[in-house]
Amino acid sequence: MSIRVRTAHTADLTPAELDAVRGLLDAAFEGDFGDEDWDHGLGGMHALVHDDSGLAAHGAVVMRRVRHGGRWLRAGYVENVAVRSDARRGGLGGRVMAELERVVDRAYDLGALSASDDGARLYTSRGWEPWTGRVHALSPRDGIVRLPDEEGSTYVRTALAGSLDPAHELVFDWRDGDVL
Repeated sequence: MSIRVRTAHTADLTPAELDAVRGLLDAAFEGDFGDEDWDHGLGGMHALVHDDSGLAAHGAVVMRRVRHGGRWLRAGYVENVAVRSDARRGGLGGRVMAELERVVDRAYDLGALSASDDGARLYTSRGWEPWTGRVHALSPRDGIVRLPDEEGSTYVRTALAGSLDPAHELVFDWRDGDVL
């Protein structure tokens, strides 16, 4: 089987490629993937893995701002990672993450993501660390808002990770829909 990996900015993806990515995500998340989820993965870099049957896996990394210890950092935030159901457990998620991690490691102060229980195994096996501190978002209406549901499912990756102190919260920039 032939495997092809491509990285591209959202602006460089054709409408047909974007439709294929959206279809993959809709199928992979079994109806639990909405328009706001889709929007969160646009405007950054995408990793697309194709096999002989077409698009087999996808992930994106977009820029977000996160405050930690009084300093605002550039975060490469990983979004919309999915593998086609018939191609799972074959290493394609790792191929996607390798490309996204290359972008994160070279272009951002840290990487961050919110993981499902199933996805967490992939991320921890690749060196992503669970964030053990508090998680907040900067709300346009209410200021800094704690997100207790994101505590325990937020992961970070960076050479800085050892210097990130869980005694200081992570405060993410606001976005519509699920904030993280």
